[in-house]
Amino acid sequence: MARNKSRQGTGPSQRQLRVGELIRRTLSETLMRGDIHDPDLNGMSVTVGEVRVSPDLKVATAFVLPLGGEGQDDLIGLLARNQGELRRVIGGKLELKFAPELRFRLDRTFDQMDETRRLLAQDKVRQDLEE
Repeated sequence: MARNKSRQGTGPSQRQLRVGELIRRTLSETLMRGDIHDPDLNGMSVTVGEVRVSPDLKVATAFVLPLGGEGQDDLIGLLARNQGELRRVIGGKLELKFAPELRFRLDRTFDQMDETRRLLAQDKVRQDLEE
């Protein structure tokens, strides 16, 4: 039975989800314990909300946010500066064929949730929902 190579319109595979969650946990633990040799990064509390992995598992995009939301731009720069060390830690702890290239983005999930709440709280929307 031939595998369908084009996965257009479908979400990530179970393998991508599993590897993404393993990377998320490893990144969270590493940052929480301060295992990175950068005092600026170790001084920050970081939330790793999600990690999305490419289909070939060679690129992992981590969605992060500093605790309290302050210093977001600094956080992305610090993580990018320490990307190589973080990649080595992940490669050492996870049994993957290749340690994925790490990319860091700000996690906007909380902003989107706030905007959704704001929209749902509008009188016109509430009237439509109550009917």
